[in-house]
Amino acid sequence: MGAGAALPAVAQPSLPTLGDGSALTTGEERRLGDRIIRELYRDPDYIDDPVLVEYVQGLWQALLAAARARGELSPELDERFAWEVLLGRDRTVNAFALPGGYLGVHLGLIGVVATRDELASVLAHELSHVTQRHISRLIAQQSRQTPLLVGAMVLAALAASKNPGAAQAMVVGGQAVAMQNQLNFSRDMEREADRIGYGLMEPSGFAPQGFVGMFDKLQQANRLNDNGSWPYLRSHPLTTQRMADMQSRLPPGGAVQPVAPGLEHAMVAARARVLSNPGVDALRLWIAEPQSTGFASQPAARRAAAWYTAALASSQLRDFAAARTAQAKLDEVVRGDAAAHRQSQRLAAEIELAAGLPEAALQRLPQETGRPELVLRTQALLRVGRPAEVTGALQTWVVTHPHDAAAWQLLASAWQAQGQPLRAVRAEAESHAARYDYAAAVDRFKAGQDLARKSSSAADYIEASIIDTRLRAMELLLKEQAAER
Repeated sequence: MGAGAALPAVAQPSLPTLGDGSALTTGEERRLGDRIIRELYRDPDYIDDPVLVEYVQGLWQALLAAARARGELSPELDERFAWEVLLGRDRTVNAFALPGGYLGVHLGLIGVVATRDELASVLAHELSHVTQRHISRLIAQQSRQTPLLVGAMVLAALAASKNPGAAQAMVVGGQAVAMQNQLNFSRDMEREADRIGYGLMEPSGFAPQGFVGMFDKLQQANRLNDNGSWPYLRSHPLTTQRMADMQSRLPPGGAVQPVAPGLEHAMVAARARVLSNPGVDALRLWIAEPQSTGFASQPAARRAAAWYTAALASSQLRDFAAARTAQAKLDEVVRGDAAAHRQSQRLAAEIELAAGLPEAALQRLPQETGRPELVLRTQALLRVGRPAEVTGALQTWVVTHPHDAAAWQLLASAWQAQGQPLRAVRAEAESHAARYDYAAAVDRFKAGQDLARKSSSAADYIEASIIDTRLRAMELLLKEQAAER
C-alpha cells in the first residue's frame, strides 16, 4: 500500500493509556512546546533543508494519517498540537518527541538508517509517545516545577545529549542527571510506544519489519557500549523485553526477509551525511569512493548513494566540474526510478546554482512543484532579476503553509526586488511569527505601519489593513508570552 493510499477506519476500544490523568491540559502542553521550539529555531544546528524536510515530512504525514484512522490520535490532540518535525545538523543518532506535538530528528539518524521503513519506525515510536500523552505525564511528575523551568530542563537535556557540559550553562542550579531523566520514558511507556508505533507501520505504507531492523541497529550499538554517537539509546534504552516483543509480532513461519534499500532513500541518507558537516577529509574520502576496486559490482542503491555523495561533496568543495560528472553518473544509475531521478535533477540544479549559473539551474529543475523545486526556482529567478515569475507560486504556498518561515522570507525578497517594500516588510514579519519570535514580528509589523502612512496606493491600503490586524494579534501573543515568563 502506498503512503498516500486511503486508510480504512478501524474501530478501537476505549482503553485507558499510560498517559491518561495528566495534570497538563493540551493547551498548556502546546504552549510549553512552543516555548521550547522557539529556542531550537535559534540553535545553529537547526537546518531547513527542503529536500530532507520534504522526505521526512512525507513519512511523518503518512503515520499521522494512520494514527487518525486507527483512533490513536484524538481530534483534540490533532487540532491543538503542532505536528511539526525539526531537523538538527548533529551527526549523532537521535530523535526526540517534545511537548505539543513537535519532533526533533538529527541528520545522524537519517544518515545511518538503511531503509525508509527503519526511519519510519523511529518516527512512529516518537509519535506514539505524543498521542499517548507520555510526555505530559512525565511533566506532571515535575508538578512542583514551573512550566518555564520544565522547558529549560528539557532544553538542557537536549543540549547535554550533544555536549554534557552545556547543560550547566543553560539551567542554573540543576543537575544534568535529573534533567536527562526528564526525557527518559518508563519501560512501560517504551513498550506501549513500540506496540502502537508498530501497529501504524503497515497502514501507513511501511514494512513493519523496519521496526525489527532498527532494533538490530540499536542492539549492535548497545553491544559496542555506545561511545556517545547514539544518544537515542540513552533516552530510549533498549531492553530484551522490547526486542522480544517486536520479534514476536513478526508474521509466523520464520524471519521476514529484509526490505531492500530504495534508491531514493539511499540518496537522501547520503545527503544527510554530507550536510551534517563531517569535515573536509570525510568529504574527500567519499568523493574517491566511486573509484574504488569493485565499486561497479555494488548494488544500485549503494552506487546511487556514492555518486550522490560525491556530487554534493564536490559541490561543497567548489569543484563543480567533478560535481557535474558525478551527478551525470548518478543519473545513469537511477534511470527508470521516477522518485530517485527527481532527486538527481534537484541535485543538478543545486550544483549549477552553487556554481553561480542560475539560468543553467532553471533548465535542470524538474517540472514538479514541490517545496524543494519552489525554493530552488525562487533563488535562481531572484539572481537573474525575474522575481515576478515566482511571486504567485510563493503566495499560494504560504496560504496553505502559513508556518513556512523560509517561504515567507523568500516572498519578502521577491516583493523587495519588485519595488513593493510594504509587502516585503509584512512577509518578513510573517517569517518571524512562523518561528514564534513575536517580538521581531511586532517590530516588522510596526515598520510596515510606518511605511503605509507614507503611501497613497490603493493596494498598499489593503496591505496596511492586513498589517494592522496581524500586529494586534502579535501584540496579544507577545503579551501572553511575557506573562508566562
